Amino acid sequence: MAANREAQNPVDLDDLYRDVILDHYRSPRNRGARDDATVSAEGFNPSCGDEIQLSVAIVNGSLNGIGFGGSGCSISQSSASMMTEAMTGRSIESAREMSRHVQQMLTDDGFDLDAVDLGDLEALSGVAKFPVRIKCGLLAWKVLDQALADAAGESVSDDSDIPTRVTSS
Repeated sequence: MAANREAQNPVDLDDLYRDVILDHYRSPRNRGARDDATVSAEGFNPSCGDEIQLSVAIVNGSLNGIGFGGSGCSISQSSASMMTEAMTGRSIESAREMSRHVQQMLTDDGFDLDAVDLGDLEALSGVAKFPVRIKCGLLAWKVLDQALADAAGESVSDDSDIPTRVTSS
């Protein structure tokens, strides 16, 4: 019976993903700086002018909360909103792993979406179809990498053409 309903009303995943991205753009989650931030970082996409500022509260090795600010297109702002929701409550290592997966999803044609549970972040997979928008989707994730590296006392090699820097908290 359920199979018949699906055949009569097929779900267009592109539309579903587009809806998730638009929802985060219209109603961003965790917008604004956090007063309890232990590390802050910012990034800029020079190809289109998108800007993201993150303020991350880390407590006992876990991301207790992330706030974001900045301006830019629907992809960069939605990606930041989705990232703050998905990363809150994760350990630093788990957040780094998820960030790595999302960045691979956006940049690696061979990435297997079925191999990793990305939840709603999978909605960003459609961005990979538009090469000029990939940096928009990556921006918040590159800034998060910089913030987490700084929190761990490490440095991030700047092999990206998306400039990021840690700011004082």
